Amino acid sequence: MSSTATPQRPLVRAIQVIGALLVLLWVVEIVDVLTGHALDNFGIVPRRLGSLAHIATAPLLHFGWAHLIANSVPFFALGVIVYLDGVGRWVITTLTVVVTSGLLVWLMSPSGSITAGASGVVFGWLAYVLVRGFFTRRIGQILLAVLILAVYGGVLWGILPMTAGVSWQAHLGGAIGGVIAAWLLNGRRPTS
Repeated sequence: MSSTATPQRPLVRAIQVIGALLVLLWVVEIVDVLTGHALDNFGIVPRRLGSLAHIATAPLLHFGWAHLIANSVPFFALGVIVYLDGVGRWVITTLTVVVTSGLLVWLMSPSGSITAGASGVVFGWLAYVLVRGFFTRRIGQILLAVLILAVYGGVLWGILPMTAGVSWQAHLGGAIGGVIAAWLLNGRRPTS
């Protein structure tokens, strides 16, 4: 007897993957609370060499439930949209925004601060979705960008140093990474 796996629909798979990552963020916050916020030490400390590795861990951490809740809906919505572009593109985009966001935090945040949270990734995914249509010239992506801009456009003010305790550096770095990823994945046209 032979069985063939039925391919999963892309939207279902995107919801499962991004949903699982969101559950991971919540589990990490539960562990953080249970350990007296010991995991917060794995956030990014500017210009400390040992903290460069925390660029990979900081997006998984949040400074309390309100911080995590604020990131959860846009993380899920934008993560699913980017994932629908393909797993490889999602991985490249996510890695690019994590690195650019983390490096900008590491280079530019105030001394003695600790930065953590998924908002750099959220801003990166947002920027990717907003600009990829510019490179692809696909009407569906452009219309989606207009819709996303209408829904989430107001958060773009977060790339400016306007609110104490909010890492505009992470937001700006993520947005830069999203634009870079959109260009890398969609902007290069073969020359003939």
